[in-house]
This record gives sequence, structure tokens and C-alpha cells, in this order.
Amino acid sequence: MALVASFTDFGSQGPYQGQMQAALKSACAQIELISLMADAPLWQPQPAAYLLAALARDMPPDCHYLAVVDPGVGGDRHALAIHADGRWLVGPDNGLLVPLVRQSQVAVCYRIQWQPQKRSDSFHGRDWFAPALARLICARPLPCEPLMLDDAIGMDWPQELAQVIYIDHYGNLMSGLQAANIPRSRVIRLNGHKVRFARTFSEVPVGEAFWFANAFGLLEIAINRGQAGEQWGIRIGDAILQGEDQ
Repeated sequence: MALVASFTDFGSQGPYQGQMQAALKSACAQIELISLMADAPLWQPQPAAYLLAALARDMPPDCHYLAVVDPGVGGDRHALAIHADGRWLVGPDNGLLVPLVRQSQVAVCYRIQWQPQKRSDSFHGRDWFAPALARLICARPLPCEPLMLDDAIGMDWPQELAQVIYIDHYGNLMSGLQAANIPRSRVIRLNGHKVRFARTFSEVPVGEAFWFANAFGLLEIAINRGQAGEQWGIRIGDAILQGEDQ
């Protein structure tokens, strides 16, 4: 069995996630599926890309990825298949796969030339990306064109993203910054608010904000038993600044 993780902005409600996963499974029975994430940042490949790379950090090394945050669906953007450290990554050429590829030691990039007989204009995750990945996993022909990695969209993006990339169920604010690279004495600023480091929620009073290294290795800002996103009016893409050490 081949392990495949899906990462999308489809949402857990509605038909889209299930439809895409059904298409993948029906095209290649030797696939075990993990729904890694279905609520990636809506229509925003850049913050979603850094989130995908962080979530993949602790995944099995042989896991393949089907990634779809695709506001350009139906347009002239290309579909990519990237062979990175022995696994396949398939998704749109909009930067979504780039931070994950950068974590790889060896990567080869292709533009997918193959077209299915039936492909809707608005659901390429189900009709193009999923069956393309299934063909790669099941060793069936998939016409592709080699592409230099440097020519893929997003290769000029920074190694880390100093922005809010995700707001979770608790209102906590994940950033695209690696927490290990930031001194614990550093003050972090966001939309006029200043927060200092604490290791975990129990180290600060109820209602107090702080930043911490989250379970995925990212800098995250939270309010103990509070909704930082709602209380501060934060949106994905808001800039995170580093102030002076304290």
C-alpha cells in the first residue's frame, strides 16, 4: 500500500474532499489515504505552502502528497508532479509545493502534460491531480515535461514567512516562522500588540497573550483561554514583526 496525504482548502463539509479522495482511490486501489488538512487558508497558496511544509515534517518519509489550494483552477497555470526524496508531490504550479520541496535532498520537477478524457473546468483536484498521482503511484504512463525547479512559481519566496498563515479552532495564530530560529527573549509584534515568550499556556495567566513554539516547530501566538484571532481582528497574511529582546 502507498500512503497519500491530501492537503486542501475544500473544508470538511460538502462533497469536494470526499470526491477527490474517491477519485484517487478508484484510480489506484493500492493507496491508503490520510486527510492531512481540509481547511488550509482559502484561496491563498503562499500561507498554505508554509503550513503544508510544517505539517509534513513529522509524516512518514515515504508519504506522497496531493495538495490542492488552487484559485487559478481553469486558468493557464500548470499542474506539477515533483519526485522528492522518493515520494511524489502533485498539485498546481502556484508555489503550494515549494517549501515542502525545499526540505528535500533530491527533487526532480515535471509539468504534467497528460489530460484525462473527462475534466471539469472547476474541479481539477478530482479530475486531474488525483488521477495523475494515482498513475504515478501505480506505475502507469503519465506524459510529463521536465521543468527546472527554479522555473516553478514560488521558488523566489523566502525560506520563512513572517505572516500569520493559519488561525485554528482556538483562535491561535500560526506563523510561517521557525520558532527554533527566534531567541526566547525576543518580543513579537502583531497589529499593535506585543507578546513575550512562554513555553506553554499554563505559564501565563488566563487572558494573557504570549508566543510559543508549537507542535509543528512554528512560532505561534495565543491568548490563554482566549481567541486571539477574533479579539485582535487578525487575518491570514497579517505581518509578524520581531522587536527588541527583553
